[in-house]
Amino acid sequence: MGSHFFAGFFMIRFLEDMMYQMSDFFLAPVLILLALLFVYSLFALGGFGAMAWQRLQAKVQFDAIGGGPRVSPRSVSGYPLAQLWLNNPSISQDELDVSALKQLESVRLVSRIAPMLGLIATMVPMGPALKSLSNGNVQGISDNLIVAFSAVIFGLVIATITFWIATIKKRWLAVELVQLAELKQRSEPVPGDAIREAA
Repeated sequence: MGSHFFAGFFMIRFLEDMMYQMSDFFLAPVLILLALLFVYSLFALGGFGAMAWQRLQAKVQFDAIGGGPRVSPRSVSGYPLAQLWLNNPSISQDELDVSALKQLESVRLVSRIAPMLGLIATMVPMGPALKSLSNGNVQGISDNLIVAFSAVIFGLVIATITFWIATIKKRWLAVELVQLAELKQRSEPVPGDAIREAA
């Protein structure tokens, strides 16, 4: 009975030590990922600003789709779904929906991943910080807490930028989908029209 108890105890201590060592190993990759996602969020913000400017310039052409002469896909830059529809008028509504999801996929993914990575990079240094506290090493505590708080701030900033972009783009794409669905309904023949024309 005692040997089983000690074997279980040493196994638990072994697992604790292994997990502690592995958590230290995760810190560097997570910090690198956070830095890369921060750069991505800045690029996404720049692309979002360019898209907003293009939409402002092409709003008249977008509103004119289906109301007269054929609009060139290039003239509605900033309206990706409208460009897709103009290049391929036979595209289905489901394909437009999938394209809208693809437009939002990356920023939505980053907005969810960044806080989780920030939390990981916050919790990992807390172990060494608590160890430094038990040893009375104030410098070790401050060094680890600086990393922890910086990581969570970066994660939240990344998530804030990408969530805001995703929210506005979702509304833009929804407006495009509604207008294109109306245009597709208008362009589709009413049942019986083809029979009357043939007669």
